[in-house]
Amino acid sequence: MGNRGSGLLLHISSLWSDFGIGDLGPTAYRFIDMLKLAKQSYWQVLPLNPTNSISGNSPYSSVSAFASNVFFISPQLMLEDGLIKKSDLEVFSGICAKRVDYSRVYEAKTKIFNIAYDTFKLTDKTGFDLFCKDNNSWLEDYAQFIVFKRVFNGALWTKWSKGIRDRVPEAIIKLKEKNADEIIKEKFLQYLFFRQWETLKKYANDSGIQIIGDIPIYVTYDSVDVWTNPAIFKLDADMNLRYLAGVPPDYFSQTGQLWGNPVYDWEVMAKNGYKWWMQRVEHNLRIFDKVRIDHFRGFVDFWQVPAGEETAIKGAWEKAPAIDFFNTLLSEYPDLPIIAEDLGIITDEVRDTIKHFGFAGMKILLFAFYEDLKKHPYLPHNYNQNCVAYTGTHDNNTVRGWFENELKPEDKEKLFNYLGKEVSIDDLGWELIGLLMSSKANTVLFPVQDILGLGQDNRMNMPGIAQNNWQWRLANDQLTENILKKLSIITFNSNRSMYLQ
Repeated sequence: MGNRGSGLLLHISSLWSDFGIGDLGPTAYRFIDMLKLAKQSYWQVLPLNPTNSISGNSPYSSVSAFASNVFFISPQLMLEDGLIKKSDLEVFSGICAKRVDYSRVYEAKTKIFNIAYDTFKLTDKTGFDLFCKDNNSWLEDYAQFIVFKRVFNGALWTKWSKGIRDRVPEAIIKLKEKNADEIIKEKFLQYLFFRQWETLKKYANDSGIQIIGDIPIYVTYDSVDVWTNPAIFKLDADMNLRYLAGVPPDYFSQTGQLWGNPVYDWEVMAKNGYKWWMQRVEHNLRIFDKVRIDHFRGFVDFWQVPAGEETAIKGAWEKAPAIDFFNTLLSEYPDLPIIAEDLGIITDEVRDTIKHFGFAGMKILLFAFYEDLKKHPYLPHNYNQNCVAYTGTHDNNTVRGWFENELKPEDKEKLFNYLGKEVSIDDLGWELIGLLMSSKANTVLFPVQDILGLGQDNRMNMPGIAQNNWQWRLANDQLTENILKKLSIITFNSNRSMYLQ
């Protein structure tokens, strides 16, 4: 993140489209054109991994750390490729355009995927075969996991028949042969996604836009990653969780947060050179230009809670081999383009680790107006160059929603004192955007909702609330020419325009 630049945060699901959810089709290309028009350098997305209704459709809770969300496949591009007919798109008739209705999207897209797969069987498979070969380290296991899960009626993998649970080769081969066509279909959908994604990413890069991805530090227990690599997680002999990941009690929660993810057995991973993590990072560096790593602290020390606890209170801090781990990564990828999510309660050891490796940390402006305005690390006058500053992230309220619903009168006074003037709610978002643009931070990023001045009904996620998240969508006409022009002027004047680099 060495050059001055700026960009927008918008997940693929939030793009406008006629198919109930954002996708990799024409509107994604149009969004890139808008970024270029506004002189931006970055497009940040959330994790692209598969989502499901059981996990609230969260991109941070997935059955695979390598596969991608096939529901982002563009029906329009499928139509242009001859995989489906125009009449097939009638399944999307009447689907909600304002917010993602995941159940309707899953149902409609599954229907056209089946049609596309039947068409694909009759076409040349050279590209598909090459994709399968290049991604064999994860693709076969992923496809089997998805299909086997259906065979066992959606049960947790530890509840499957013992031979399949324990990956006995004879049992796997037998079940695989029975479901060969379904397994190939899952591979085909991944092929279709990555083919569309690679073309889109090339268009972005050719337009001067780099794509920033997101890697959740932990994986889901009910995932292909744990099924195929149980030794690198703290499980017992029956594959049950011994410990759960989370964070301890703090100012925000008297009982802490119990996330439920399995924790890594770092000693085991170190013995094989962190092979799984090396593969994961390599995979993400192929599909993104830069990556944000969620909950970076977990690489230095992590809070583990004994399985069976209902809260995170009775956990304990355990050390992780951060220096050895990142030295191993850097030996393979010397210019590792990492953004370290270092929010929350961060120790000096975590700060020293980030500084030691030269990673860019994060600064969130909406967290800054509650304490001493001279010393708060998230206020722009305290930034160093090597950081990424945001108004807020996907977990924050919008600027407008924050001001209207979260900021106390005395904190509003601190905000206006820092700005040196009192500003209207309609001007506040742009005032804070300008504040970050003029800061030392090499990189500044803004959720699209803040560019548009939207209220809290437009936030992406409400942490701790399981329902009605990840549904927000950008309307077709919201990013107007005037807004993009205003953003381009601020970007140019703050020496962040990609055309100046």
